[in-house]
Order: sequence, then structure tokens, then C-alpha cells
Amino acid sequence: MTEPAPVFASGVDHERLTSQLRFILEADKLKRILRRNMLVDGSRRENDAEHSWHLALTARIFAEYAPEGTDIDRVVEMVVLHDIVEIDAGDTFVYDTQGADSQADRERAAAERIYALLPEDQAERTRALWEEFEARESREARFAKAIDRLAPMLANWHTEGGTWVRFKVTREQVMEKVKIISEGSAALGSYATALIEDADRRGYFASP
Repeated sequence: MTEPAPVFASGVDHERLTSQLRFILEADKLKRILRRNMLVDGSRRENDAEHSWHLALTARIFAEYAPEGTDIDRVVEMVVLHDIVEIDAGDTFVYDTQGADSQADRERAAAERIYALLPEDQAERTRALWEEFEARESREARFAKAIDRLAPMLANWHTEGGTWVRFKVTREQVMEKVKIISEGSAALGSYATALIEDADRRGYFASP
């Protein structure tokens, strides 16, 4: 599809706005990237754009459970931006060990292409936020990753096991992800542990 003919107001940096529009239109493709987990009502699979929006909302609502001093605005930026690489790289299921082998390379190549569509200053910032999220070395990144890991657990519990049942996931595999939640938020880690224990009682996990 060709880009729309530019209509610029006076005083606007045409080149800058064109780059920003190009990125925004590219990001629209995130709406067509399907994730493995279902919506909470079980009606269909969630897409990446829905996931990113929901995480941004979750970051705001759960801000009180973040470590003291956490910059929630930065967390929101991270969770909105971090999955954009999946436009090129696709969604890698968290329990897909084979897909995980190439995930980092695929996503890094995608980051280099997609964030570079922006003007240089914004490209540098968005890429740095993506790198920060992936590294999980700041409290903001750890909290962002915590809610990213908690979201599919909530969906799976509310859909009677969801992807856990479908892909024969074990309790031990899920508890490895709970560790990541606990690193970002002690309160959410405790909640996730209780959720997994209840899911285990309900028989949602495969035998080791």
C-alpha cells in the first residue's frame, strides 16, 4: 500500500513527521500478530497490540506493588514498545525451547530495522528502552517483565489451564517464570505463587 500524500501544517519539520508517521503505520502491524494465549473469556487468541495495551494499563493499576522509586512512566513506555519487534520476529511461545534458540537474534534484527524508522533521537530512546527491558537490570525493567509474565498466567487460570493444558506445560516450568515475577515485585510474586498452587490443585499442569 502506498503512503498517503503528506499534508503538513506550516512550521512542521516535514522529514521528522514523515519518519514518525512511518513508524506509527508500521506499528499498526502489531495488531495482526497473534499470541498463544486466549482472551480471559476464552473466545479467541489475543494479539500483540492488545497485550501491550493491557500491560500499560496493568503497570498503572499495579504501580503500588512496584519497588519503591520505580518510574512507572518508564515502565509504561517499555511495555508499549517491547513487543513491536514481533512484527518481524513473530511471537515466540514462552515454553518453546526450540524457538527460544533463535529468538534473541530474530528480535535484535527486528529492533534494528523497526526502531530505526523513527527520527534519530526517538530511535535511540526506543531502542534503549527495548534493550533495558530485555536486560532486566533496572527496577523498571524487572517490574515491566514481572507484569509481562503475570498476564498470561491470569489468562490461563481463567481459561481452565489455557496454554498450560494445550501444550502440556508442567508446574515446574511455570514456577521458573514466577521467579521472574518475584524479581520485579515481591507482592506480585507471592500472588503468582498462590495462583500456580491453585492451578496445580485444579489439575491444569502436565506431569513432569
